[in-house]
Amino acid sequence: MQSAEIRKRFLTFFEKRGHAIIPSASLVPENDPSVLFNTAGMQPLVPYLLGAPHPMGTRIADVQKCVRIGDIEDIGDNRHFSFFEMLGNWSLGDYFKEDAIKWSYEFLMSKDEGLGLDPSRLYVTIFEGDENAPYDQESKDIWMSLGIPEQRIYALPADDNWWSPGDNGPCGPCSEMFYDMTENGIGDLDKDGFVKATKEETIIEIWNDVFMEYEKKDGKVIGKLSQKNVDTGAGLERITAVMQGRKTAYETDLIAPVIEKIRIEARNFNDRYARIVADHLRTALFMTADGVIPSNKDRGYILRRLIRRATVRSLKLHFMNEIAVDLLNIYRDKYKDIYPEIAAPKNISVITDEMVKFKKTVEEGMKEFEKGTDPFELATTYGFPIELTLELAREKGHTVDMDDFRKKMAEHQKLSQSASAGMFKGGLANHNEKTIRLHTAHHLLLAALQEVLGKGVHQRGSNITEERLRIDFAFDRKMTDEEKKKVEDLVNEKIKMGLNVIRREMPKEEAVQLGAEMEFGAKYADVVSIYFIEDKEGSVFSKEFCGGPHVTNTSELGQFKILKEEAVSQGVRRIKAVLT
Repeated sequence: MQSAEIRKRFLTFFEKRGHAIIPSASLVPENDPSVLFNTAGMQPLVPYLLGAPHPMGTRIADVQKCVRIGDIEDIGDNRHFSFFEMLGNWSLGDYFKEDAIKWSYEFLMSKDEGLGLDPSRLYVTIFEGDENAPYDQESKDIWMSLGIPEQRIYALPADDNWWSPGDNGPCGPCSEMFYDMTENGIGDLDKDGFVKATKEETIIEIWNDVFMEYEKKDGKVIGKLSQKNVDTGAGLERITAVMQGRKTAYETDLIAPVIEKIRIEARNFNDRYARIVADHLRTALFMTADGVIPSNKDRGYILRRLIRRATVRSLKLHFMNEIAVDLLNIYRDKYKDIYPEIAAPKNISVITDEMVKFKKTVEEGMKEFEKGTDPFELATTYGFPIELTLELAREKGHTVDMDDFRKKMAEHQKLSQSASAGMFKGGLANHNEKTIRLHTAHHLLLAALQEVLGKGVHQRGSNITEERLRIDFAFDRKMTDEEKKKVEDLVNEKIKMGLNVIRREMPKEEAVQLGAEMEFGAKYADVVSIYFIEDKEGSVFSKEFCGGPHVTNTSELGQFKILKEEAVSQGVRRIKAVLT
C-alpha cells in the first residue's frame, strides 16, 4: 500500500465516523511562541484541547506536517526524520477511551476500510499509574474485550506512557500499539522481553492514543481539564514502512526514489550520507513552502543548518549541486497534490542558492579539515562552522578539544571589534555594585516585556548608570498602565524567586538556535558569552548575548520600579527604571 493510499484511507475512515477533516496547519506555529515549529499533531489544536470550541465541531481528523530537530545527530538511522507527517483523530470533549481504542484497532486491522494488519502481531501498552493518575484498568479492559491477550498488555511508567507537549499544556496517560516486524512472528513475551524487542526494533510502535484529561503547568500536573479529550497519533512514515514491509521509511515510496537518484549520481555512495541529504532536503522544501528563509536566527537558522548539513554530505558523496534540483523536484512531484504550497518555484531556488553560497566555504574548509587543521583556524580563517567540525570529527571517531577551542576564541574576541563582550560597551557607565544590579534588572525587564507585549519586542539600545537603567525597545505603540504594571510585577516576581544568573560560553550559532536575545546591530565572534537567568530546575526566564558583569542571584536586586515609558522614534519606545 502506497503512502497516498494510507493517508486517504485514514481520513475516509474517520470521516465516516463523524470527524470533520481539516487541513494541515503550517509548520510555523501561529500563536505559540514556545516552539519554532509544530513538532506534534496536537500543537495547532492546544486552544481547543483546553476548552475553546473548534469551528468544525468536537470530532476532527487531519494529517499534520511536523518538524523535530532535537535528534538531528541520529538522522540517518532507521527511526529518525527531521520532517514527518502525523495522522491524527481528535475528540474535543466528545468520545473517550472506548471509541478511541476500538477505532484505532479497527483501522489497523480492517481489510476493507483500514490497513489489514495481522492482529496476532499486535502488542499494547497502558499507563501503570503514579501520583498524577491511577493504573489504567479501563484501557486494559477495553483491549481485552477486543481479543488482545492479557499477556500482551504491558503496564509501563510515565516515561513511556504519559504524553505532554512540554512543561505546560494538556497532557495525560496513553495507550500505545506495537507491531511485530519479524518474518515468522515472535509470539508472547514477558515485559522484559517486550521492552528488549522494542529497543532492538523487531517490534515497533505504530499508534498512540493519548487520553488528555489533565493539565501541566511549569512541569507539574495541576489538575484536570474542563473536558476529556482524545489525541491520537500515527506517524505516516512508520506506518508506510510497516505496510511496505520495510525496516525504515527511507526504503519506502516516501523517500526511496530520492535515495536511488543519489545512488545513481554519487561517485562515492554512502547510505547514511544519502539518507541525511534526502531527509534534510525534504524538510527544507517544506520549510520554505511555509515561508521560512535561511538566516542566522530562529527558524531561519534551523533551515540554514539543514541545508548546510545536506551540502556537506553531498560533497562527500561527490555529486554535483545541480542534482539537488532533481532531488527536490522528486519531492515536489510527490507532495504537490497533497500540499499545493510545495509547488511554488521559489522553494527550490531558495534552497539551491543557499547550497551554492555555502559550497564555496565548505569545500575549502573540508580540505583543511582532512589535513587536520586546528578547529580554531577552520572557524576564523575559513569560516567553517564549529558544529560541522564536531559532526565530521564524530563521524571519524575523533574528538575536538573544545576547551582549547574556547580558550583561543576568547583570546581572539579580546582582539576583535566583534567580541560579544562589547555588547554593552557604552551601555554601562561603570562596573560598581549599583550599576551591576541594574544591568541584571535590565535583562529581567527585557524578558518581561517580551512575555507581556510579545516576542516581537527586541532591544534597540541601552544606557545604565548608578541611578537608573534605560532600555530602548522595538514596539509600535504606547504601553497601557496595565501593561506597565504587569511588566513591573513580573520583574519583581522573578527577583523574589531568587533565580540564578549563570554565564555560559558556546558557539554563536548554538546560542542563536537556543533563541538567546541579541543586541540590535551588534556583531559577535564565533564563540559567545550568554547569560541565563533560571531557577534551580533549569527553567529559563531570560537568555541574552552579554559580556557581563551581573549579580549571581536575582534576590540581590531589591525592588524594581518603572519611572517612565515614552516614545523615542517611530516604532521605538523607551523605559527608565530604578531599583530601591
